[in-house]
Formats: sequence, C-alpha cells, structure tokens
Amino acid sequence: MTTAVAPATRRTPLVGGLVAEGVSFVGTRISMIAIPWFVLSTTGSATQTGLVAAAEITPLVLLKALGGPLLDRVGPRRVTLACDLVSAVVVATIPVLHGLGLLSFPTLLVLVAAAGALRGPGDAGKAAMSPELARVAGWSLERVSGLASAVERTSTMAGAALAGLLVAGVGAADALYVDAASFVVSFVVFGLATRGLGRPVPPEADVHPTSYATELRQGWDFLRTEPVLIAICAMVAVTNLVDQAWTAVLSPVWAKESGAGVAVLGSLFAVMSGASVVGALTAARWGETLPRFRTYVLAFLVAGAPRFVAMALESPVWAVFVVTAVAGVASGFLNPILGAVILERIPAPLLGRVSSLNTAICWSLMPLGGILGGLAVTGLGISPALLVAGAVYLVTTMAPTRVPSFRTMDRAPGSVPSGV
Repeated sequence: MTTAVAPATRRTPLVGGLVAEGVSFVGTRISMIAIPWFVLSTTGSATQTGLVAAAEITPLVLLKALGGPLLDRVGPRRVTLACDLVSAVVVATIPVLHGLGLLSFPTLLVLVAAAGALRGPGDAGKAAMSPELARVAGWSLERVSGLASAVERTSTMAGAALAGLLVAGVGAADALYVDAASFVVSFVVFGLATRGLGRPVPPEADVHPTSYATELRQGWDFLRTEPVLIAICAMVAVTNLVDQAWTAVLSPVWAKESGAGVAVLGSLFAVMSGASVVGALTAARWGETLPRFRTYVLAFLVAGAPRFVAMALESPVWAVFVVTAVAGVASGFLNPILGAVILERIPAPLLGRVSSLNTAICWSLMPLGGILGGLAVTGLGISPALLVAGAVYLVTTMAPTRVPSFRTMDRAPGSVPSGV
C-alpha cells in the first residue's frame, strides 16, 4: 500500500531552499557593503573601490550566461552546493590574508572576481530548481516566485542593517567571516532539504551528445524564438540599469541637494524594501488569481516613473516617502509574475542554460547604471536627470505591450514540461 506524503513533508524542500537563499542573500549584502568600505578605509581610493565592484559583477554576469549547460549536465543542486562551499573558502581567505599582512590589491581583485564567478552559477542553480520545488510542494510558480522575492527583499534589508553593525563593531575585514559562514549554512540547509532533487534531465534516447558550445547556442536559439522572453529580457536589462542609477547616484544626490540628508536616504531605501516585501507576499498569496498582463502594466505604471517625478519636482519629503512606499508595494508584484512567465516557457532539458542566459541579459547593463547616472547629473542637473530616468523607465516598461505576443503571458503554453 502506498502511503500519502504529508503536505508539510512535501513543502520541506521548498522551505529549505527559501531559507538557504535567505541566508545567502544576507551574506551577500554584508559583502556588498563590507568590501567597498574595506577598500575605501585601507586605500582611500574611490577608483580602486570602483574597480573592485567591476571585478565582482563582470564575472558574475559572464558565468551566469556561460554556466547554463553545466546546470543541465550536472544538475542545479550539485552546482549550487559546490559554489556555496567554494565561496565560503574564497570569501574567508580575504580577512585571513589581510590579518597576515599578505593581501595586496591585485590579490583582492582576484578573490573578489572568484567570488563573483561562483555566485553566478550558484544563484542560477537555485533559480533553476524553482519549478521542481514548486511541483513537489504542489504550489503555483506565482506563489513560489512571490515567496522567493519576499525572502530576497527581506534578507537584503536585514543584511544591510547587519552589515552596518558588523562593520562598525568588528571592522570591514572581519565582517566577511560572517559572509563566509552564511555560505556554509546555505550549503548545509540546501543540501539536507533538497536531497534527491535537482538531478540532471536525462537526454532523449535519439539525441546524440553535443558539445558545451552547442548547448550554449541551443539555449540562445530557444530564447530568441520566444518573443515574450526576449521582450522581458530587454525590458528588465534597461530597468535594472535605471534602478541602479537611482540607487547609486540619483537618490544620494537628491538627498544631498534637497537637504534631506543621509538618514532620510537610508530610511527611504528601507521603506522601498519593506513595502516591496508586502507586495511580494500579497502576490505570493493571490498572484495566481490575477490577470498577468493587466497586473504587469498597472504595477510598472505605479512602481516606475512616479518616484522619479516626485523627487524631480522637489516634493516634500513626506510625499516622496508616500510615493516610494506605494511604488514598493507595486514592485513586489512584478517578480512573481515575470518569474512564472519565464520559467513555464522553458522546456526542462533547457532550463539551466536558458534561465542562466536570461538572468545574465537582465543584469548585463547594471554596471553602466552608476556611470550614466553620474553623467546625467553632471550634464543636466539632478531634476532633469530624474525626469529623463523616469521617462526612460516608463517607455521601457510599456514598450513590450506593443508586442502582440506579449499579451499571451496570461496563459501558460500548452507544452510546459515543468509539471506546474
């Protein structure tokens, strides 16, 4: 007689995956604050700080794009576990070498680049397992994507606060030990929770073995034939660029020139993050009942241009906070919808390579965000730069609605192999 699996047991892999991802995000946020502060405090050079940031994000994006076939061949679980374990060693090496007086700047660049390279396929592996974790739990992709988005935003907010306390209390270098420990915890939790899952998809009997380069090309060949996915990739790449400019340059300059100050700026980011958690949790609960296309349009109309316009028009600080809070709630609905649309359209044998390539494209323009934001403020002034950024955001997010096939996001393709 077959014994039914209890719902709580079926949800264990999903809960474990979310916990591991949350711990990893906390550690990543610590390093994102501690490493730049470490470079600034030891070298006093903004240029070297920028080089370190570029050294991390460049291999991260490249490995996200190039690591897809590895996920499909080896299995996303094995790749994720290996990346977490090696990442712990790489990150811990930075404070160890610093304590021994052996950490030169070129060595730091190499270690940071290695950490970024490992984070690319590691994060992609967790994302590639989402359809399987949703299927095992018996939940929709909208709900799982919503929970993952809420975990990411909550962990990012908590990690930033913890990073400030650690850097102030023990120093930037020693704070990295906590980041290294987070990878160990993620490795243990994810490994125990997902046993038996995340295995490579066996090739079909009549398919001959192919080279790694061929598999990469297969991922791109599939992606470019999906108008909805291409539209999402292009749109998110540009909005990520504008969001990076808003976070790294436009908002700090606004806070300084308006007299709001850095405390208000920090509170503004916290409000945005906290409100987006509310939106993501709401989407996780009810997102599967909402029409995707209409929700996409409404959420981006609210989450995009209004916050730029409120700052540009020199609105009172309380008004900027209200607009930002509403924008945060609306933004929380976007990742669950877009994540579900993307994952349900990718065949299981191509899931690793296509989802990795998709993420890499979405991240590809982010290194330019701070640079273009700075050039815009220098050339135009803060208010015109904010208005231009808001206009770009509006045009970019509404442009996919002119693609007729984009409206098909409301229904899943008939040949979805994910089981959801």
